[in-house]
Amino acid sequence: MISPRRIVLTGGPGSGKTTLLEALAAAGHVTSPEAGRAIIRRQQAIDGEALPWKDRALFAELMLDRELEAHARAESADGPVFFDRGVPDVVGYLSLCGLPVPAHMERAAQDIRYDRRVFIAPVWPEIFGQDAERKQDLDEARRTFDAMAETYPRFGYELIELPKAPVSERLDFVLKTLTGA
Repeated sequence: MISPRRIVLTGGPGSGKTTLLEALAAAGHVTSPEAGRAIIRRQQAIDGEALPWKDRALFAELMLDRELEAHARAESADGPVFFDRGVPDVVGYLSLCGLPVPAHMERAAQDIRYDRRVFIAPVWPEIFGQDAERKQDLDEARRTFDAMAETYPRFGYELIELPKAPVSERLDFVLKTLTGA
């Protein structure tokens, strides 16, 4: 149905990306979860420094490492792999934070490739929520969306905005977009 490729879901926090990724997994697709949440959980468990509210640059380095690992794991997949964020998200994150983007991160975002079409989830106040790992407010969610909307095209990707719709409709939208149906 869909040729083997790496498909990214990006956007601001609290916009339904993870819920859509879970629906893709339930439909039998291979998925790769967001690196940031796992890093936050692990760093909180050890009272580590690589947290977005402690050391953003170190947090970004760990995100990059996990994204590179996830991308490499996708090599062995028979079909498409859906990613909750990709390497360019790390560049967008640093830009959002007003931090310099190291040359190795720029290079990684240029060289580590995904499908040219990237799905971007718009800010959706009605479903936005905070939790132990997502401490951003709605304003930062908007700024994150804007940062990703600027970053991905800079690396040659075409953004496709997800509809603000129930997850089943978003799932159909993604699959139909990819198959050209």
